[in-house]
Amino acid sequence: MSSASHSPALPRAFVNARLFCPASGLNGTPGGLLVENGRIVATGADITREAAASRGLPPENIIDCNGHWLLPGLVDMRVFTGEPGFEYRETLATASDAAAAGGVATMIVMPDTDPVVDDAAIVDFILRRARATAKVKVAPTAAITRGLAGKQMSEIGLLKEAGAVAITDGRKAVASSRILARALAYAHDFDMLLINTVQDAELGGGVMHAGELSARLGLPGIPRQAEIIALERDLRLVEMTGARYHAAQLSCAESVEIMRQAKERGLPVTCGVSINHLLLNENDIGAYRTFFKLSPPLRTEEDRAALVEGVADGTIDVIVSAHDPQSADTKRLPFAEAAFGAVGLETLLPAALSLHHAGAVPVERLLEALAATPARLLGLEAGTLKPGKPADFCLVAPEASWRVQAEALHSRSHNTPFEDRVFEGRVLHTVVDGETVFRLDRPAISA
Repeated sequence: MSSASHSPALPRAFVNARLFCPASGLNGTPGGLLVENGRIVATGADITREAAASRGLPPENIIDCNGHWLLPGLVDMRVFTGEPGFEYRETLATASDAAAAGGVATMIVMPDTDPVVDDAAIVDFILRRARATAKVKVAPTAAITRGLAGKQMSEIGLLKEAGAVAITDGRKAVASSRILARALAYAHDFDMLLINTVQDAELGGGVMHAGELSARLGLPGIPRQAEIIALERDLRLVEMTGARYHAAQLSCAESVEIMRQAKERGLPVTCGVSINHLLLNENDIGAYRTFFKLSPPLRTEEDRAALVEGVADGTIDVIVSAHDPQSADTKRLPFAEAAFGAVGLETLLPAALSLHHAGAVPVERLLEALAATPARLLGLEAGTLKPGKPADFCLVAPEASWRVQAEALHSRSHNTPFEDRVFEGRVLHTVVDGETVFRLDRPAISA
């Protein structure tokens, strides 16, 4: 994993905060956090302004959090960038700007680039570019198959040795059961997490959820069965190989139930969902609004509610932004021709907090899904406020209302489905390895 190179930070104390960290048993605990040399030295109620001053910290190194929430830095497990090859859509630098503004301290980047991340040298390139240009940490995934073509397996051991944290074919599902079974077997041998998109390509050739609305709009639909069949196939192969497996994004109620039963059988499986599918449904497409053209597609309100319930009860392990920047040229087209995808790094946390404000998911459960669990699945030192761990955290005003304005987002592309939506919850301050990388009241400190 790579982060921008920081000089050792001066000791700093963040005091008068409410601390949230499920891994540390902090559930709104009043207190503070002490940072030194890029690490968390101490966390808890005894970190006060007076205690920090008694350690010799100057006043400018004691930050009053004014009772706001101090949370672990998020670990976003599904981020598409355009670098290398499609820098006009997004670079590692611009994606990291958006991440920092959204409280995301670690981006897990997908291999869908040009060239594809299917070789150790390209993994090394991503890590070096991240060190040189990114404000937040970047952990690359590598392709399961060469060129994402689904035909020939990549060199999984060499990719892991180079620094890849998981293998995935990104937007594409591995269609061949033979190739996927081999990849799962090798991933098991190298203790690599395999992440697969669950959509049968033969059934999944439409542009939105298959149902009454797609028929009314005259658009080809993607039935739930495209996801269900692919997921059930993958789980059978996991039974055969014993490999650790993660279903990238679920979109329907049946998939949640299938995962629930797989976990009850003791399979080493986890799954994720995008924040878009937790807050939006097919009706948001309205009059052919292409910013809501997503993969997997937005489905019914019943499906959305089942996904939220799956997060709340722990069946769904991870919430991702599914950040997928697209240029205006590919979105300002008829719905059937427009590109899939939406940006989401900057709105991930505020959107997730709306589930807390609505009483649907406790904030502790949200933080597990946004930070602690993805870090654990990928073996990263992240997603926690425990002493001794990297000082990656964010300060959030949970009741602060703000309106999403696409042009004000830090991403190079502005295809957000949440344009003009008002959220409660604003990131004020983001710290990575002890260094401030974003403050709302002034530009981010250069990494």
